[in-house]
Amino acid sequence: MRRDRGRRPRRKVCTFCVDKVEHIDYKDVAKLRRFISGNCAKHQRQVTVAIKRARNIALLPFTAE
Repeated sequence: MRRDRGRRPRRKVCTFCVDKVEHIDYKDVAKLRRFISGNCAKHQRQVTVAIKRARNIALLPFTAE
């Protein structure tokens, strides 16, 4: 049995930063559904606004099925 006491888990990389995305569009439902969490703070704020807009015009559901 190995001991990993001194080892830190690998930090998750924001895929929007890797792709150098400037603006997140609320109409891209597939991307919003996949990236609800796990982003950097800047892109998480943009995703949150886009998800709220998509839910208000019924592109995304408010609850899980």
